[in-house]
Amino acid sequence: MKLNTLLVAAALASTSLSSCVFKTAEENQLKYTHTTLVDGDAYAFFRQVGSIAPYEVSYADHVATVGNAQAKDASAKVAAYFNEILPKMDSLATKYHVDFPIRGTEVFAAKNEENVAVEPTQAPTIVQDSTVAVDEAEPIVMQHAAVYSDEAYMHHIQHQVALVKEQMRRLSRNTNKDLRDFAQSQTEAVAQLFTAVGGKEDAHAHH
Repeated sequence: MKLNTLLVAAALASTSLSSCVFKTAEENQLKYTHTTLVDGDAYAFFRQVGSIAPYEVSYADHVATVGNAQAKDASAKVAAYFNEILPKMDSLATKYHVDFPIRGTEVFAAKNEENVAVEPTQAPTIVQDSTVAVDEAEPIVMQHAAVYSDEAYMHHIQHQVALVKEQMRRLSRNTNKDLRDFAQSQTEAVAQLFTAVGGKEDAHAHH
């Protein structure tokens, strides 16, 4: 009887040890190779939206102090939306081994007390094979454009929200159920935000 008890205890200890070793190996794989468990489209989503969101939140804070009523209203809605989805994106990124927040992401910084609008100048690096390391992927480059004006901000934020809206649309078709459900749950909210900042349904076609 004692022998059987010892055998069971040994088996449980072995299983527990194997589980710990596997988990540690998995964590080390992410730490040292930055291997992601999502496909290329999903990785592009995290890269692009993960770069846009924190920048626009910080930009919105500045617009709230210098913009007209329309710009302030738009920036408040933008900040509220991105502040809501960022924690959800962080949870999904953690679950599926995507480095998040995105390294190299910029935040808005006024220059000489003047606000500067920026837009991504290149698409995020697309990883076709989700098993390959993505450590070398470059962060989205932000380019300083015109000096702030309310009109320039409204044009800028319409462009940015259109990009997020499109990324959500693509993610809503992803094969990963968690990511697909998340994107589908955002369809109405991001469409409402796009309309709230003055976007038209075909506006993104002009950018």
